[in-house]
Amino acid sequence: MASEDEANAAAAAAEAPEGKNWRRKGKHDKPKPWDEDPSIDHWKVEKFDPSWNEGGMLEVSSFSTLFPQYREKYLQEAWPIVKGALKEFGISCELNLVEGSMTVSTTRKTRDPYIIVKARDLIKLLSRSVPAPQAIKILNDEMNCDIIKIGSLVRNKERFVKRRERLLGPNLSTLKAIEILTGCYILVQGNTVAAMGSFKGLKQVRRIVEDCIKNVKHPVYHIKELLIKRELAKNPALATESWDRFLPKFKKKNVKQKKPKTKEKKPYTPFPPPQQPSKIDIELETGEYFMSDKKKSAKKWQEKLDKQAGKAEENKRKRDAAFVPPKENTAGPSESDKTTNNNNEIADLAKSLKKKAKEFRKNEAQENVRVESYLASTGETRPKKNKKSSKSK
Repeated sequence: MASEDEANAAAAAAEAPEGKNWRRKGKHDKPKPWDEDPSIDHWKVEKFDPSWNEGGMLEVSSFSTLFPQYREKYLQEAWPIVKGALKEFGISCELNLVEGSMTVSTTRKTRDPYIIVKARDLIKLLSRSVPAPQAIKILNDEMNCDIIKIGSLVRNKERFVKRRERLLGPNLSTLKAIEILTGCYILVQGNTVAAMGSFKGLKQVRRIVEDCIKNVKHPVYHIKELLIKRELAKNPALATESWDRFLPKFKKKNVKQKKPKTKEKKPYTPFPPPQQPSKIDIELETGEYFMSDKKKSAKKWQEKLDKQAGKAEENKRKRDAAFVPPKENTAGPSESDKTTNNNNEIADLAKSLKKKAKEFRKNEAQENVRVESYLASTGETRPKKNKKSSKSK
């Protein structure tokens, strides 16, 4: 094998242009004995063994994140739980209430080099209102997290709030359905959505959340698709086929929006509008400008008195209107009253006629019954008389 590789390399070097150190691409892409071994799961993430890194970390790595003020009380209470969970992996953590920050850093006891990234995700989740017992689960190798920022996707605040409520659903029913179908923990808080789960589930959650906030597709349609995909996954015959024909296709309907009211533009004129008269011009017209200050004040006082008198007279008229008796209706009944009376009389007459008709029918029926009974009785008695007469004979 080695001699063949050397021969191939020499041939390639001979073909290559002069002055270039040419290397054969993919010379190490050879089949390995463990590639086709069915007993090996290539996707399995093995649990970290401290014996793999007995020397520890060479440098100190640290991450810090800020948290909102309303989380301060809860973090103080839950910090011993967080500290104990991180201590198992050799990570030190610090809660700074003055700056409002959380910091995690590696120590000499740290063996797993990736655990610091998990610790960074832990403090991020704690700052986004995820409960401490749930956030600690991120330290497991199978668990991952994604913090989706939704605040900048919509500019209008009212639309943003409405679409965020759409994601939650009535009584959190939509959110619970998404959690069950994706296998992720989801928490909607403020301008972010925190999700915890597998990579596949997190990808689905991000797509659902972004489509909802951008108004691309309602979460209910995504839930329907996920339900259909779950049922199709149970059928091994459809594993290699495309599922597009089974999935529903939803057409987006453009809802007509209200057109903004536009002011009618006035026809353009090159000339400016006429100048309004000033206070002095009005006084010159009325002649007040040439009056003395004493006369001006007397005139203003008189106008005020006249205004007060007019107002008082109007108020008195309103008060007296409550004591004025209403006009009596001396004339006969109106045309509408007459028509109602006539209608009532016709209705009463119709009722009485119906009643009489019913009684008449009953009497007729009784008379017919009597006649029939009489005829039947006479028919039965006559042959008896004949018998008696025959006996006498």
